[in-house]
Amino acid sequence: MSDERRFPVVLSILAALFTLGLKVGAFYLTGSVSLLSDATESIVNLIAAVTAYICLRYSAQPVDATHTYGHEKIEYFSSGLEGILIFVAAGGVAWYAVERLVDLRKPDDLALGTGLSLVAALINLAVARILIRVGKRTGSILLEADGQHLMTDVWTSAGVVVGLGFVYITDWIILDPLIALAVAANIVWTAWGLVRRSFDGLMDHALPDEEQQAVRGALDALMRPGLAYHALRTRAAGARKFVDFHLLVPGAWTVTEAHEFSEVVEAAVRKALPGAEVTVHIEPIESEAAWKDSALLQIERASGASNEVQN
Repeated sequence: MSDERRFPVVLSILAALFTLGLKVGAFYLTGSVSLLSDATESIVNLIAAVTAYICLRYSAQPVDATHTYGHEKIEYFSSGLEGILIFVAAGGVAWYAVERLVDLRKPDDLALGTGLSLVAALINLAVARILIRVGKRTGSILLEADGQHLMTDVWTSAGVVVGLGFVYITDWIILDPLIALAVAANIVWTAWGLVRRSFDGLMDHALPDEEQQAVRGALDALMRPGLAYHALRTRAAGARKFVDFHLLVPGAWTVTEAHEFSEVVEAAVRKALPGAEVTVHIEPIESEAAWKDSALLQIERASGASNEVQN
């Protein structure tokens, strides 16, 4: 695992430990159920950060005989697990909040408790921005998911602080459990997004449209009469991106000529999509079978992405 990816995760673990201590202290001082909900999310943060570190170490291993495509897909497992943990946390918060609605209690020492929660929120904000920035730069869904989760915690803490401020000013103690229920709903929304994104990755979801268009643009620039491509497929596994397609060339070309041209094509795709692993299947353009050998051809023709018309 590179230092660029290791540092944010280690920082996330340390921040989770420190902010958990602050939030537990805030709950202990106040007895506020909304501060308890905030502390519960920090427990999830800690578990998620430790899981992320383990998964990042595993995903950094090189290919081997039993994992010939690498180990990066474990990042989707990590983000999915994080989503499930967040669901569990939300359920616990909601249950406790409903109990407190039935048995209303006024929180104590709100000024100090909310102050501790605010400090924890500022720490999480700084760490979340680092995780998201590094995750986007390295293409790591795991780092980005952890950062997005921390941002949810930041907004949760901010909402709790504002809500408890109203409790302090108005003495409406019913706001405390109602805030906790709102926090639980927000946590569920975040969890759903993480689980859905993880599922997409495990199902080999295609790369975003803008990246697919970048690949097609690089290929179109190299095509000329007598050349074509089709059956373009893309996917991602963690930070790695994969592209494969059929390249149709004149049947009279030698193996060497076809290979040299495919090298030029692969280089153009990697320039358009840095770090991508590109696989090219070469076929004779005159062969009728070459235009019927993939279920993707009908999809491309229907979407207008087929290269047949231009060439």
